[in-house]
Amino acid sequence: MRKPLISGNWKMHHNHFDAITLVQKLGYAIDKDDVEAVDVSVHPPFTDLRSVQTVIEADKIPLILGAQNCHWEEKGAFTGEVSPAMLAKLNVSYVIVGHSERRELFGETDEDVNRKVKSVLEHGMTPIMCCGETLEERESGATDTKVVGQVKAGLDGLDGATVAGLVVAYEPIWAIGTGRTASAEDAQAVCGLIRRTIADSFGQAAADGVRIQYGGSVKPDNAKELMGQPDIDGALVGGASLEAEPFAGIVQYRLKD
Repeated sequence: MRKPLISGNWKMHHNHFDAITLVQKLGYAIDKDDVEAVDVSVHPPFTDLRSVQTVIEADKIPLILGAQNCHWEEKGAFTGEVSPAMLAKLNVSYVIVGHSERRELFGETDEDVNRKVKSVLEHGMTPIMCCGETLEERESGATDTKVVGQVKAGLDGLDGATVAGLVVAYEPIWAIGTGRTASAEDAQAVCGLIRRTIADSFGQAAADGVRIQYGGSVKPDNAKELMGQPDIDGALVGGASLEAEPFAGIVQYRLKD
């Protein structure tokens, strides 16, 4: 049984003081039973990582530290970038790679994403590799082609055993920050497609092991239905992760009526 992973992507929100407060509140809101059932990661901005790491470790808060992005090189003349080696030294466990905003706003290509996936792995961390279609692609019936292409390109060059330990997040671009959410059935259809694509490329063991998240306006009131789908193993949460109460509500989806 794949243990679900609920990840909070804070995007460009919260200075390090805000981040400390939020993590402390989450420490009270999320209990031992929650983290036995669900892995929970938080992904603050780079400027908050050291502060969040310190609080998590000092107060033994049951959260996993994640980052939102990285460069693929270990070091070099890349002003403004952060390397995976730097993240690893902060005990970062998960790194979001190829988020739709990185692809759409900053021009990241499938090849860039593949380089980042490999570099994150080389530094002992786990990538959360994102994929998803635009509204135009969805309406033109190109969802399957777009998602399959992104998955194959992003995981190119890996072996099945490695892929089995990864996380892939399906986050339809049209649902990011819009309040629109794919129906549980639509989300399941694409997540199932992702798993079949991995099975075809890397074998059934890899497909059975990989965790597939859904991302796109996930909230406490739709989390249980989404998480109840057979190929959805977690959620990549944006806006609802910026405050403790709604994020804890998503983490605790199994307790809802």
